Amino acid sequence: MRFVDHTSGAIAAVLEQVGPRLQRIRAQRGITLAGLATTTGISKSTLSRLETGHRRPTLELLLALSQAYRVPLDDLVDAPEVGDPRIRLKPGKVKGRTVIPLTRQPDGMQVWKIVIPTSKTTPEPRAHDGHEWIYVLSGHLRLVLGEQDWVLGPGEIAEFDTHLPHWFGSTGHEPSEILSIFARPGERMNLRTPPTPQH
Repeated sequence: MRFVDHTSGAIAAVLEQVGPRLQRIRAQRGITLAGLATTTGISKSTLSRLETGHRRPTLELLLALSQAYRVPLDDLVDAPEVGDPRIRLKPGKVKGRTVIPLTRQPDGMQVWKIVIPTSKTTPEPRAHDGHEWIYVLSGHLRLVLGEQDWVLGPGEIAEFDTHLPHWFGSTGHEPSEILSIFARPGERMNLRTPPTPQH
């Protein structure tokens, strides 16, 4: 699955920190680029370019690396602790949820880490312009889309048009953490899935 977008300056600033973070994690664990390439299936040259900042990280690549390093995806895309103060993480509360913005562009593509408490169990579907992509980091998330009702677990992904009445919250058994990416109308956000293998 591949995520392609037109990044804003704030998103670019966040992504610029990914390379050094990946390089630091690999060095700390004593893993060679060749070894990592074997584990992830990502070419050695692509891994090298990611670490040096010559290759823009995609969610497809980051998901593979988060699994190889056994670290949460948000540890790889977290905003830097130093640098531009406009993109430092400042948790807030929205409808009982803890929302941590990873970007600071109110009119552009927006990225958040959201922590949903067990108390948020009553669906309140709403519809609006845009497109949303959700990745479950931990716990289980209940997602209502129109007349459909799903429960997503860690590592599962949902992508939908927000014109469809939707709501996401807790199953009531445990808190959950998600990574949410929201694109407004006119912004490019494409998800591509590989063809289903023929048996």
